[in-house]
Amino acid sequence: MANSFRTLSKTLTRSFSTKSSHHNHHQKTHKYLDPNSFLGSWKTPNDPKEAEKKLALLRRDYAKQVKNVRKDYIHEMELLRLEKLRKEEARKEAIRVANEERKRLKAEAAKVRAQERMVAEEEFRQTLVIFYLSYFVS
Repeated sequence: MANSFRTLSKTLTRSFSTKSSHHNHHQKTHKYLDPNSFLGSWKTPNDPKEAEKKLALLRRDYAKQVKNVRKDYIHEMELLRLEKLRKEEARKEAIRVANEERKRLKAEAAKVRAQERMVAEEEFRQTLVIFYLSYFVS
């Protein structure tokens, strides 16, 4: 009983939700095509051969339209593929540049650390020399 009440309350909550779903939004923003001239254009001829000719013309026109739609689709898919390829190459180039910059900064930091280490060693040597001179000379 409690389980069915929970299911019913969820269903009611969803149905009264003010948040518009993607499907509802799509229905509101959908743009319909203009009416097609083929729809309602068929007038039944008395002669079957004339009907066959008209039907053949309709089929030929439809085949041309489908061919054009397929060409357009292939063209759009090729453009999308090229755009995706361009974006991928740009992303790879950005990663390569970032890696080179990181390596350059890392090398500079290593040089700075090496110089600091050399300075520290030199100071240590001078301290040892001063200690040696002060201890053994005096």
